[in-house]
Amino acid sequence: MSEPRSITLPTIDHGPVTLPEPSWCIGHAGDLPEHRADILHRGPDVSLTFRGQHITDACLVQAPFSTIDVPELGSRTPGVSVSVIARTLDPAGLYELAAALDGYADRLRTLADSLLVIATEGDL
Repeated sequence: MSEPRSITLPTIDHGPVTLPEPSWCIGHAGDLPEHRADILHRGPDVSLTFRGQHITDACLVQAPFSTIDVPELGSRTPGVSVSVIARTLDPAGLYELAAALDGYADRLRTLADSLLVIATEGDL
């Protein structure tokens, strides 16, 4: 088993802050916080692209010094930040979003079916 990682980050309100770094955190290079409350652990992005066009990203996040207890706004509890809705979700919320995306995909397939009928019947 590997040793727990830690990181020291400079802050303007608490000086150098040393804290444990989760194994899923990709590091803090180029993302230095100004205040201790701004420290954010981020996992690797899971991206959705379509035909080379970036649609959205999602990643694990945790703000260990947050004073907010609302996961949607970033909190001490790890969550998943989803850029398309600009919210951080807990597991239940993430499943709810996935179900909504599944439903949206079904509606897109229905539109594709309608378009196929229109194109084959010449009703343009």
